[in-house]
Amino acid sequence: MKQPSINELFDREAIRDCLHRYCRGIDRADEAALRSCYWPDACDNHGSYSGSAAGFIQFALSVFKTQPRNIHQLANTMIEFLGPAEAAVESYFTALQRGPDEAGEIKQVLLCGRYCDLFQKREGEWRIAERTVVYDWVEEQRPPTSSETERFGPRQPIGAPYPNDPVYELSKRRALSTKYPEDRIGSGEEEQ
Repeated sequence: MKQPSINELFDREAIRDCLHRYCRGIDRADEAALRSCYWPDACDNHGSYSGSAAGFIQFALSVFKTQPRNIHQLANTMIEFLGPAEAAVESYFTALQRGPDEAGEIKQVLLCGRYCDLFQKREGEWRIAERTVVYDWVEEQRPPTSSETERFGPRQPIGAPYPNDPVYELSKRRALSTKYPEDRIGSGEEEQ
């Protein structure tokens, strides 16, 4: 395999990782994760919001820090490199969102569409420079009326916003393993 092809594989994986981090960030209302997906000068045309990515993040957090959970899933990600540091990326998404309307009533909507992103690589890192969200399906749904205790029953734990979701406990373990690499299995320092 030629070297440019291997580098391209690494770049594709870095772009996919950024897209997946965005989904975690939006679903968990994790501001740091969301900010890590966009360049500081990025813009976002997100339907009801159009402006700076920083403004979108504040807008989204004001909605998604509410207790109802949200789910964003990605599929069919197409990455077309426009040059060594720029890529046009189309990702299909499905999003189930719940949150209060202006009157405080919980609404639920199923959205399907595509993130049409311009990614840029700066100082070795890929992030979104421009995002336009294209909507292909919108379906208003009736949110459940029963309590979460009734609905989830023994299916515990349930998802929660940052920092209370169980995934963040896993992140703490990773941070410890990189802090003390000699303690990891497979480090070559095991007793013989």
